[in-house]
Amino acid sequence: MATTTPRTFRFRGRGRRALALAAAVLAVALSACSGPTTTAAPTASTVSPLAASRGARASQPLDDGDWPTYHRDAARTGEAPSSPALGTLRDSWSAPLDGAVYAEPLVVHGQVIAATEANTVYALDASDGHVVWKRNLGSPMPLSALPCGDIDPLGITGTPVYDPATGLVFAVAELSGGRHVLVGLDAADGSLVVQREVEPPNGHRLAYQQRAALALLNGRVYIAYGGLYGDCSEYTGTVLSVPTSGDGPIDSYVVPTAREGGIWAPGGPAVDGARLLVGVGNGESTTTYDGSDSVLSLDASLKRTDFFAPSGWAQENASDTDLGSMTPVRVGPYVYMNGKSGTGYLLAADHFGGIGGEAAKAQVCRAFGAPAVTGMTAYVPCRGGLQQVNVTSPAGIRLGWRFPLGAAGSPVTGGGAVWVIDYDTGDLYALDPGDGHVRQHMQLGPVPHFVTPAISAGRVFVGTLKGVTALAWG
Repeated sequence: MATTTPRTFRFRGRGRRALALAAAVLAVALSACSGPTTTAAPTASTVSPLAASRGARASQPLDDGDWPTYHRDAARTGEAPSSPALGTLRDSWSAPLDGAVYAEPLVVHGQVIAATEANTVYALDASDGHVVWKRNLGSPMPLSALPCGDIDPLGITGTPVYDPATGLVFAVAELSGGRHVLVGLDAADGSLVVQREVEPPNGHRLAYQQRAALALLNGRVYIAYGGLYGDCSEYTGTVLSVPTSGDGPIDSYVVPTAREGGIWAPGGPAVDGARLLVGVGNGESTTTYDGSDSVLSLDASLKRTDFFAPSGWAQENASDTDLGSMTPVRVGPYVYMNGKSGTGYLLAADHFGGIGGEAAKAQVCRAFGAPAVTGMTAYVPCRGGLQQVNVTSPAGIRLGWRFPLGAAGSPVTGGGAVWVIDYDTGDLYALDPGDGHVRQHMQLGPVPHFVTPAISAGRVFVGTLKGVTALAWG
């Protein structure tokens, strides 16, 4: 079984002094750009400096029904088991914000946490959408200053994560100049507690986009990077990990390819016990295998402990039909993965099999995003529809119903329904999990690519190109 040793960055001498100076400049710049912090009751807003205030943090346990990370749990199942049974769906509220919301909204202690491409993190009251607090992190990157891409401006794209052990919401913002900064905000009032630059070690920082959802494991935040739309300039797929305190060395895993191998799927790494499951995109090589077009098992220190790659990896690298477009997920004793080629793979969870070592495969669909998982069933977001995939043991893939859509966003389940948004049309559907028929339908308007809703306490929350929309049932 091949292993790859992670890199650990430490700074000494002039490098440390340069880093300290850069951090000081960044703190001043962020302070100048910080927005007001507003509470629910006062009408006057106050401006507070964006300066990190570290110290011991009290744990803030989750409430029943909270949605603290992409697809609710670290495994990325997308399942909301405590949701009430679905009733008639109706509009609840809509909150216009200062930018598009590509990140999935989170729900923590009665507040909806939404991050925008204008680099503002909002806490909205889940019942009526009013702003409880907001925190701007600095000017985002305009598309005109990037070598390629399709988001303008580029600010916070990856879904943040809430850490109940510290009470902090972690997010990565891209700031003008192409800097990538991890922040930890107090979920109660938006105050800045952690601030750390998190640049991948290779390539050009302007070539990197942080689209993958953040993950938490063993007191560390995991940050995955891919490239911009168009795969321009020099970047290499990377995962970084930073202690939730913001202090200490940054560990990294870098895909051992000359270029590309992006880790960009919106679902980000999935946590499976004490390890991460990661999907990697195409690399440049078509002769010698270079670690790209793969499913990885990374331990908490970011050492590769297992991998899988299709036997046709070279052709997939050449044609950009790789596995990097979807997040791998655990389904029973297997890991399920799908990608741009349309082939779905089952991997034995305890041994991925290396190149061509899948336990089973079948033609499923061209998949983008993250599936939802309930028991031994995965609901796979396809270009052209939502596909029910039933996993059998011994290893087998049996296709169930398929609901036609222009482009399926990443689905979730709750209230006895499968929820999916067609991001071509902006239509939200609640489907019957048994046969896929429509139980409820609403038109949302323009939404981002790969959009996925969050569910909590009989409400569904959706990030749009203008803010957040909430619907309710009952």
